[in-house]
Amino acid sequence: MKNTYFTPGPAELYPTFTKHLQTAMDEQIGSISHRSQRFRDIYRYTDEQLRELLSIPASHGIYFTGSASEVWERILLNCVEHESFHAVNGSFSRKFFDYAQSLHKFAHMAEKPFGEGFDAADLEVPEYAELVALTHNETSSGVQLRPTEIHKLKRKYSRKLFCVDMVSSAPYPDLDFSLVDSAFFSVQKAFGMPAGLGVWIANDRCLEQAERLQQYESMTIGAHHTLPVLHKHYKTWETPATPNVLYIYLLGKIAADFNKIGVGTIRRQTEDKARQIYRFLETNSAYTPFVAEERHRSQTVIVAQTNARPAAEVIAAVKTAGMIVGSGYGTFKDSQIRIANFPATTADQVGALLSKLNE
Repeated sequence: MKNTYFTPGPAELYPTFTKHLQTAMDEQIGSISHRSQRFRDIYRYTDEQLRELLSIPASHGIYFTGSASEVWERILLNCVEHESFHAVNGSFSRKFFDYAQSLHKFAHMAEKPFGEGFDAADLEVPEYAELVALTHNETSSGVQLRPTEIHKLKRKYSRKLFCVDMVSSAPYPDLDFSLVDSAFFSVQKAFGMPAGLGVWIANDRCLEQAERLQQYESMTIGAHHTLPVLHKHYKTWETPATPNVLYIYLLGKIAADFNKIGVGTIRRQTEDKARQIYRFLETNSAYTPFVAEERHRSQTVIVAQTNARPAAEVIAAVKTAGMIVGSGYGTFKDSQIRIANFPATTADQVGALLSKLNE
């Protein structure tokens, strides 16, 4: 029996993934040189599809890394001379902060309890912080920071660089990239691919900061895939070192599939499925939505308290029907489940999952 994965990453593969993979195998995409015209055409195509999907302006470059976690380090080295500011309300936003401390940046933090969200009014950015690090969707706790709040905060602190983690939500958030300097995601979640590729979006302000910092003898912006080096190769649709050519190809194809559907439709479908799940959780005594405030509830990773049975028993029972849900994160492993709501799963599949959870 084939399983349906509602896990928050790796997640269910997008339905067209297998077809595109077979085409890539037939065309031997995995063997072509990253200095060839064929690869340049692939990079350009994927760039074009992502720009259309996410409304990314020409002021921003699109660069490829090994993972989204790598981008934390790239951003901190290239865009922060002294101080960064982090809004922390879960394990992954906390890790971004931890990376900053590990790199000996003066990292400021505004923190809320696990499962609580931020509004723009909650955040006061320190005067000398150069970078504001925000997490649109906190994968561990099922909390989202609404794009309108991100935009409002950027208008208040317009001179600071704003970076948004959209790892477990892209392409759902409707970010205004005239107000977002940098964003990043990885492909094993809402894009319905296996893990192994990170995507870093950064504008000319980030590039200018990196170019300035690399002039200082007392500083390093890293030795691997610095932003100036990435951008130098990007201008000719190349990469500094051999990238994951196969996944760049597949990402372009899946982004094109999303564009055929329309990102507006994908966002509406995501919200419709999320309403379906939250309505079930609110009306079934065996479960409770973990995030209390409706405006802070994630639309793409929904976290539920399991009231009647331990989470492991719920997960095991659902698995017997060929449906895989995620466990709670960290200390919440025994009392929560996480349900991914990505484009790869349909409303009918969500309905089948809820029927099994109801049992």
